[in-house]
Amino acid sequence: MDVSLVTCTPEPEITIALAARTCYSKKPPREITLEKARQLIRELLCRGHESILEHASFTFRIEGISRVASHQLVRHRLASYAQQSQRYVSLQEADFVYPPVLEGNPQAKGLCQELVQHCKEVYGKLLSLGIPKEDARYIIPQGMATNLVFTANARELLHVFRLRLCNRAQWEIRELCFKMLTIVQEKAPAIFESAGPPCVDGVCPEGEKSCGQPWKKIGE
Repeated sequence: MDVSLVTCTPEPEITIALAARTCYSKKPPREITLEKARQLIRELLCRGHESILEHASFTFRIEGISRVASHQLVRHRLASYAQQSQRYVSLQEADFVYPPVLEGNPQAKGLCQELVQHCKEVYGKLLSLGIPKEDARYIIPQGMATNLVFTANARELLHVFRLRLCNRAQWEIRELCFKMLTIVQEKAPAIFESAGPPCVDGVCPEGEKSCGQPWKKIGE
């Protein structure tokens, strides 16, 4: 998969800090240094005042994830999405996302590749028979790759990271969120420096379903 930042609120940490200062200033504040902005943001986060983070948003271009992963992502409703349409874009040459676990099982991967190829062939035959793309797509597996643009404010991103970076989250959505986290940590470190699953701050709330392990970043 490929993840890149299309755009974001200019100087997101400055924007958030000025918005926060507006709450207790007689006149709207006009400027603040980056150092003081980051100090204020850290104080606000420690107090649980996260609503102020909604004043900064980030837009990502996401390429080559499966429909399995995109279905998980779009469940986060406080965000905006524009996704490649299977009604208008032909899937005959589309890529397929194979789970890494198949790499250690050649027989299993061979079975999947055979099925994917067969589905593509049937899809193409349906199109040649005059079946519209919106109906022919019904036989396409969920692992077919898709592209989308995703926009969310900083508060919602923290929520997404809290859920989807958990060790128990599915591997592809974890990888996607880790790539986004790496990008926004560089853009706004004070906001995202402590981002991650609940166990980063304390005890895992999953109880008996907990993995029982400390949080591990991708690649560790």
